[in-house]
Amino acid sequence: MESAILTLEQAIVRFGREKRNGRRIVFTNGCFDLLHPGHIEILEQARGMGDALIVGLNSDASVRQLKGEGRPVIPERERGEILAALESVDAVVVFDNLTPREVIAGLLPDVLVKGGDWPGDQIVGREEVEAAGGRVVSIPVVTGYSTTEILRKIREGAACGS
Repeated sequence: MESAILTLEQAIVRFGREKRNGRRIVFTNGCFDLLHPGHIEILEQARGMGDALIVGLNSDASVRQLKGEGRPVIPERERGEILAALESVDAVVVFDNLTPREVIAGLLPDVLVKGGDWPGDQIVGREEVEAAGGRVVSIPVVTGYSTTEILRKIREGAACGS
């Protein structure tokens, strides 16, 4: 499992070689704090668009900045291991910035995938990927699943039981 969690430099070397050998590289990213069926669906669809799927994973610090105190629930190392264990995921790259722009610009995937909750013109990395001849795909989100909503239900349940 550890070998599937790569630094950006390791991913560039490994997947750059694969691209040169004609393999289609797909990239998506997120916090993946509490893995749920919506995440699995997007990851599986993304993987189906190419030969290898790299997942950019927000570090603990960037998740805290994006989602607030108390997040993430699961530390980045564990989130990375969980993602790396999925059959659809070939590699995980943890990043500290609020966006994965640096990772995307370094990897220049053939396909950049985001959930449909992101308007197309706001998908970070779009310019870099399209300028390199790649494409950007927006996948509809699976309704009814959200880490924030799952945590809300847990907290309400805990409050009712006390």
